[in-house]
Amino acid sequence: MLGDMHADRDAIAANLAAFPRRALDPTGRRRAAVAIVLSTKDGELTYLLTRRALTMRRGAGNYALPGGNLEPGEDAVTAAIRETSEELGVAITPQEALGLLDDFLTLGGHIVTPVVFWTDETLSLNPDPTEVDRAWFEPVERLNHPDSPMSEDHPDGGEPILRMFADDNWINPPTAAWLYQFREVALHGRLIRVSMIGQPEWTAR
Repeated sequence: MLGDMHADRDAIAANLAAFPRRALDPTGRRRAAVAIVLSTKDGELTYLLTRRALTMRRGAGNYALPGGNLEPGEDAVTAAIRETSEELGVAITPQEALGLLDDFLTLGGHIVTPVVFWTDETLSLNPDPTEVDRAWFEPVERLNHPDSPMSEDHPDGGEPILRMFADDNWINPPTAAWLYQFREVALHGRLIRVSMIGQPEWTAR
């Protein structure tokens, strides 16, 4: 699907518009948002992916999409834009938002809304070293790895853990869950839910 980039953008936007998104009741929960930022790099469709700073109190070294908690008065789109700017020095706009995926409840008790953006701008990354150890343009096509998602039994007996292929590695939920739903819904127009995907216990720390 990577031939005509504008056609790809229109197809992704149409798939997201047709998706019957599920929103969770935020009562008593912290709300957060993550950004799936699509852009072209060297003629290839990519998204922004990071590894968190090794000095962070929570999630040190984890693979992550740019994102974080909503501040008072923000919605998911606004928060995703702000966090992408703060973490990576990348400016995106509300007009570049293509749509939202399902709200997702993490083991840490956050309700996270993934927001899909498409920008035609040539992006350069300036990661904040207090939050980001490394950031790069990950090819979208790698989400179609033939073994993705890779399912593993949960070590504590919960729902199976699904991992997605990125950075020549297998990454964990919740990031893997968001990327899996993005692939199925936005890229391929298939209706899937990810609320029952198992999450490793250490992701709550």
